[in-house]
Amino acid sequence: MADTFAPTLDAIHAELAARESCKFHTYYPETGPLRRALYTKHMAFFAAGTNWRQRLYLAANRSGKTTAAAFELTAHLTGLYPPWWTGKRFEKPIEAWCAGDTGNTTRDIIQAALLGPLSTVDSRQWCGMIPRPLVYDHTRKTGIPSAIHTIWVRHTSGGISSIDLKSYDQKREAYQGTEKQFVWLDEEPPADIYGECLMRTMTCGGLMAVTMTPLMGLTPFLAEWLERSALEVLGPDGTSELKSAHSAVFGERG
Repeated sequence: MADTFAPTLDAIHAELAARESCKFHTYYPETGPLRRALYTKHMAFFAAGTNWRQRLYLAANRSGKTTAAAFELTAHLTGLYPPWWTGKRFEKPIEAWCAGDTGNTTRDIIQAALLGPLSTVDSRQWCGMIPRPLVYDHTRKTGIPSAIHTIWVRHTSGGISSIDLKSYDQKREAYQGTEKQFVWLDEEPPADIYGECLMRTMTCGGLMAVTMTPLMGLTPFLAEWLERSALEVLGPDGTSELKSAHSAVFGERG
């Protein structure tokens, strides 16, 4: 009979500590100084996914936009929806895209939010939003040091979700292809890329999420959102109401 592997007690404790420290399981708790009741716009953004296929989180830098999108994407990739989750749910593994301005910004912002610092890429000691034990595999991107191209993530159903990390400088042609259940665009996208991504979600009940700071002022993209969108706000009792589209979280049906 072959010998069975028996991890040491120290190894077991180290693995348990790593799992407990996973960002996904520590965000938006019920109580404490970081309790989710303080993050009303994050909660409204999540909840709006139930009724709105296109959402924009418009806010200042360092206000938690990337964190919110990374948290929601991780929930969809893994199926690990917290008990309080009121947004859209996918019962099966999903295929997703994420994109930023350039390959470097996608690596430094989106990839870091999902997997952790670039120093963990070679060792695979992931400490980002996606729980380390659920990162099934990944591929590297050529030409950009420590950049990830595709991440495969274990889903609670037993299947495997996937996410491709892209950038706007790849141009519209790189966004043609199969349907996607979730697309996250970080910072304002070119109109043709946004339209192409939206097409990928149309036949599968997919979601579009944009997180951005309006650094370029009132662009045509932003002006259209302000004109056509509605703000969904969660009240103290957990119910939602729609207000005019002049705040941080917008949803557009369609």
